[in-house]
Amino acid sequence: MTTTTLAHPTATREEWLRQRRDLLRAEKELTRASDDLARRLQALPWVRVDKEYRFDTDEGTATLGELFRGRSQLIVYHFMFGPDYKAGCPSCSAIADGFDGLWQHLAHHDVMFWAVSRAPLDKLDAYKARMGWTFPWASSFGSDFNYDFAVGITEEQQSETGYDYNFEARPPRGQSGPEGTSPFAAAAGTDSRTYAREQPGMSSFVLEDGEIYHAYSAYARGLDGLWGMYQWLDRAPLGRNEEGAGLWWKRRDEYGAL
Repeated sequence: MTTTTLAHPTATREEWLRQRRDLLRAEKELTRASDDLARRLQALPWVRVDKEYRFDTDEGTATLGELFRGRSQLIVYHFMFGPDYKAGCPSCSAIADGFDGLWQHLAHHDVMFWAVSRAPLDKLDAYKARMGWTFPWASSFGSDFNYDFAVGITEEQQSETGYDYNFEARPPRGQSGPEGTSPFAAAAGTDSRTYAREQPGMSSFVLEDGEIYHAYSAYARGLDGLWGMYQWLDRAPLGRNEEGAGLWWKRRDEYGAL
């Protein structure tokens, strides 16, 4: 029997087990659907990348092909850090806290991982040192890479012509932006319009017979699975706790002592 004498329903162990077994069936259905979705993702046709892109890395200038580092596959996380940001996006930073634990595993499974941002390399390196990260991070400053893979917006697109994001056309916003500065923009040290000219995403590429192909990209809620902390919070009693207009999380060096 379930009761609601507290803010959240309570039950006997037997009733909890009955409902938990019902939930387990739903979880298994979701797992099978996720497996099927992964197979469909991997079956997508590839698109040859004909444009030459150059990136600044800690080892010098590199082409897209050189980012593979001898692997046949490449995954790029499009980290929101524009040239005019003073710090990386707090959301991207939360995701990136999990990169150090995985990128070497990927590299040993024939998948090279990079974060890529438009900010100049010296800004990326300074922020990387602040956060204590070691994953590879390249600057696409001065190239079309972010724009071509739908994570960069020009001022003209933002104000006049519109742009595509998450495979949908987005209308222009005119010359004036929203009143004030959003908490996320403020956390990155910039204004809301400048902040919004960078968008989050991930893209994967494959190298075959000397040719590079674009295989997959995801944006917006398509990135939820990359958030290590989301996977844990979704299993916590109160969930993600994202209520309110402010930041729901901070960079991990901005929290108080535990």
